Amino acid sequence: MPLFAAAALTACPAPAVHDGDTIRCGEERIRISDIDAPELPSSPKCAPDSYRRGWCDFALGRAARNALVAFLGRGPIVVRRIGVDRYGRTLALVSVNGVDAGEFLVQQHLARRWR
Repeated sequence: MPLFAAAALTACPAPAVHDGDTIRCGEERIRISDIDAPELPSSPKCAPDSYRRGWCDFALGRAARNALVAFLGRGPIVVRRIGVDRYGRTLALVSVNGVDAGEFLVQQHLARRWR
């Protein structure tokens, strides 16, 4: 495996889950790449005067967050960084025991593929 590829894979031993598609590994904010999960009630994207509307199904947003917490608790977490989004968050593929977190959430109907 080339050195640069190995450097892109890291563990996240104690993640903090923000919502169904965003976690923290220490100070690093990580946006799970290629999916969109529903917003939580605190999201500014769901404010009545927001210029950028989000997917504002709060019950489904809580279910997505809770499912991600449970999924990440199944084993060692591997983060494969692939870029940075416009908010400065790391874009990454996140997996546990070789299973992709984003794909898991999509299969559970708790997130949709990002278009």
